[in-house]
Amino acid sequence: MTGNSPMENHLYELEYPAPGNGVSADGDLVMIIALQGYADAGQGVHQAGQHLLQALEHRPVATFDVDSLIDYRSRRPGITIDRSRLVDSEQLSLSLHRIEDSAGTPFLLLEGPEPDLRWNAFSRAVAELATRLGVDRVIALYSAPMTVPHTRPLVISAHSSDPALVADLQRWESRMIIPGAAALNIELSLSRAGTDTVGLTAHVPHYIAASDYPEATYGLLHTVEQVGDLQLPLRALQTDMEKVRTQLAEQVESSGEIATVVAALERQYDNEMARLRQQRENTLLAPGQEVPSGEELGAEFERFLAGMTGDGEDGEATDGPADGPADDC
Repeated sequence: MTGNSPMENHLYELEYPAPGNGVSADGDLVMIIALQGYADAGQGVHQAGQHLLQALEHRPVATFDVDSLIDYRSRRPGITIDRSRLVDSEQLSLSLHRIEDSAGTPFLLLEGPEPDLRWNAFSRAVAELATRLGVDRVIALYSAPMTVPHTRPLVISAHSSDPALVADLQRWESRMIIPGAAALNIELSLSRAGTDTVGLTAHVPHYIAASDYPEATYGLLHTVEQVGDLQLPLRALQTDMEKVRTQLAEQVESSGEIATVVAALERQYDNEMARLRQQRENTLLAPGQEVPSGEELGAEFERFLAGMTGDGEDGEATDGPADGPADDC
């Protein structure tokens, strides 16, 4: 049973009885956004959402009104015809679920097709739910086709409202303008309201972007574990990854043209990784040296000033005029 009070947003219905705030013991609640349709190369985002729903205990928290958000002409639901008779229609669903990870820690998952319409209203509705349910961190998933080879480790690039949250991940180095998305709108809206937001983008080889690529799903969810402090069941994905790797290896071996393209991408990938490593190592600190504390910097500065003025151990100047103070001007 669902219902809306007069004060509730009409874009969604809360499940009844209404859930509590759902926070974990330490007061942290993570929301994962996995919207299908934008930047979903290799079906990495869609499969991530589906994997969480299939592998973990969950229940719906809120259901959005897809009639208000979806343009059916651009995203036509499938209709099943069986022996000249219409028997079924695909039902599009955009919902917020409460899930418990492998350790029993609750988190939220916003899963379903990306809205075609009313992005601003949709973002406000998600932000309202996040505030209502006690969300303090949002992690949005993306998957983009890139000129990278499947024979090298998958890259996950990160952006965040707080750089400290993604300090150990690869980040975008330059300022750029990218096509908008509903999930990006939600991130921007929540970060402006003071909620921590993180965006994770899997780099999928462009030549297999149209096929299922479980490597992207695994990479996204494994990174979610780190950023969201969650424990997720990923072993089944590893089995799927091995199957796809074997298939790709067979295709490369059977085609000289494909092998040439992959080899070129490997060289490009290796050169870029070497550049990034050199950039990280090219600092004023020696390898393994830590940044000095404020007290250490202050003491070193005092020693520097003492050397400039020639102070001896007895506190008197060893250089400079031997007589009294300089003449007044």
